[in-house]
Amino acid sequence: MLPEEPAIAIEPLQRHHLPAALAIQAQAYPPFLVEDERVFLGRMGMTSSFCLAAMREATLVGYILAHGWHHASPPPLGAVLAEAEPPEILFIHDLAVAPAGRGLKVGEALVERAFAMTTAAGLDRAELVAVEGAATYWRRLGFTEETATDAIREALRKYGASARWMTRAIA
Repeated sequence: MLPEEPAIAIEPLQRHHLPAALAIQAQAYPPFLVEDERVFLGRMGMTSSFCLAAMREATLVGYILAHGWHHASPPPLGAVLAEAEPPEILFIHDLAVAPAGRGLKVGEALVERAFAMTTAAGLDRAELVAVEGAATYWRRLGFTEETATDAIREALRKYGASARWMTRAIA
């Protein structure tokens, strides 16, 4: 009989997770997309924070930085944000999975938990910027590419040439 895979536990992303989260981020993204600890702390500290950690045993294997935000207004890359009061949508700023978590549906589990929390908070729409070819992944999770306004196109330029503006309803 094969041993069972350890379960993935989803919990709030905390300060003690940051060294591992920053290492996962550095593995997942090119240098121009890597953000520092203050960006993580800023999003984690927002009132409408939906930042989560995926743990496998005692190891961080993925995280999501998500928070309430303004509709159709992708925040600047690398910025520490002020609160969006009242938040209109869930903005998924970052989702990254460590090599040790790949193939275990860690990303899906993080998104599902963030959606459940968001629904309880009264938000019914999610928006994100898909980077580095991730639009295919986000389509599998029900996101669709939207026509970007001039303001959104300008914001996307900082996210890289392949950045795509995507949205979906949260059921």
